[in-house]
Amino acid sequence: MSLWTSLEPASATVDPGSSTTVRLKVRNTGDIVDEYRFEPVGALAPWTTVEPPSLRLYPGTTGTVELTFAPPRTPDATAGPNPYAVRITPTEHPDAVTVPEGNLTITPFTEVRAELVPPTVKGRFRGRPRLAVDNLGNTKVTASLSGNDTGDRLSYDLQPSNIQIEPGRAAFVKTTLRPRQITWFGSKQEQPYTLAVRRSGTEPMDVDGTFVQRGILPGWLATTFGLLLAVAIAFVVIWLTYNPQVKSVAREKPVEAGKIAPSSPPPPISSAPPEPEDKPKEPEEKPGGGGSDGGGGGGGGGEQKPPKPKKETAADAVRKLAERSEGRHICYRAFVAGEGWQDPVCDGAEAGTVGKNTPIKALNIAVVNTNGVRGTGAWVGEGWRKEIPWSEEQDGKNLYFGSSKSADPALEGYTFMVVDGSVCSDARVKDEQWMGEVCTDPGGWKYHGSPIEQYKQLEAVRFTV
Repeated sequence: MSLWTSLEPASATVDPGSSTTVRLKVRNTGDIVDEYRFEPVGALAPWTTVEPPSLRLYPGTTGTVELTFAPPRTPDATAGPNPYAVRITPTEHPDAVTVPEGNLTITPFTEVRAELVPPTVKGRFRGRPRLAVDNLGNTKVTASLSGNDTGDRLSYDLQPSNIQIEPGRAAFVKTTLRPRQITWFGSKQEQPYTLAVRRSGTEPMDVDGTFVQRGILPGWLATTFGLLLAVAIAFVVIWLTYNPQVKSVAREKPVEAGKIAPSSPPPPISSAPPEPEDKPKEPEEKPGGGGSDGGGGGGGGGEQKPPKPKKETAADAVRKLAERSEGRHICYRAFVAGEGWQDPVCDGAEAGTVGKNTPIKALNIAVVNTNGVRGTGAWVGEGWRKEIPWSEEQDGKNLYFGSSKSADPALEGYTFMVVDGSVCSDARVKDEQWMGEVCTDPGGWKYHGSPIEQYKQLEAVRFTV
């Protein structure tokens, strides 16, 4: 071996987002002039620079290079000791490679971000937002969750109420809000609330949201009912207090001259006379509302048309598929302009049309064994529509996004996710080939469809879970 090396220091410490420098001394112990090339290797190589990248040394001379470590402030910079190495290759003897090794300790840091999805929920008896908590640090995070509001008007059910999140991962907490008092009449009422993420030794992180409680019955119905009750009470009072005076205007008929009035009236008739035998019977009402034999009017003489068969949805298809096959499945169908809803397909089959210039306006998706699906459609030219928020459905339920109205534009993209696992999608847009399969990270979502700068309509899709 014609090379001697020394790391000063052999162990170093660095904070993520900053840098530190280690000196590497190299001595040519051979008897010829040689040039040495330096290359960092190992997990820390992407964050390591060597200056200068090569040294030319005469026999018996020593040179120094500086190794600069700059780990980013991201979850990839794993906290704790991390070994590193530098490969030294002599030009004259390329087979005599030397790899000095050292140790770099990366200090831990914690960064947590929380978001309510959606921040505003509406309901009469409950609201179901989701709290997403992201661990952007390089150490595991343990936290507890709670909710509160002004006046203690809501109750909170958080599942789970305690979470542990690995670096670079996210946790999704299902939240159920229930009003303590039901609003029977009146307009909607907005109730601000706060979900707190509490970690040991730090201040709680508060996430603000709004629960819009709707009345069960509209306000005008209470007004109308009050007016009708007042009218009814007034009618009853008038009916009970009104006593009309009945006065007879009949007079006794005078007796004609020359006749004698009877001394007493004739005896009363003991019973009523019998009805005649030839009394006509009341006409029977024939079914169908015709009324007479003349056949005219509107009655139901014709045959009724059988009802049209119900269109199968994605939820119908995925439930049938789950009965035949275990595991995760996804079924979907497309609303194509000029054609309407297509039949549902499943697990990677093609929905929509290709090369016919008939864009997709809406999508219907259903899943099983993924704990639900969330998503929304995109109009690239207009951006995300605020009036069409994220939709969320449980396993075996229909999720819709986009719009089948003739006045609304066609879909140009979409983004959606499954709660457990990941979902992969491939899209084809107008005048383009298939865009290539895109898969979400577990618990995350990604956009797919027309590139932002092209504004092209969506023609066909394929999904797998």
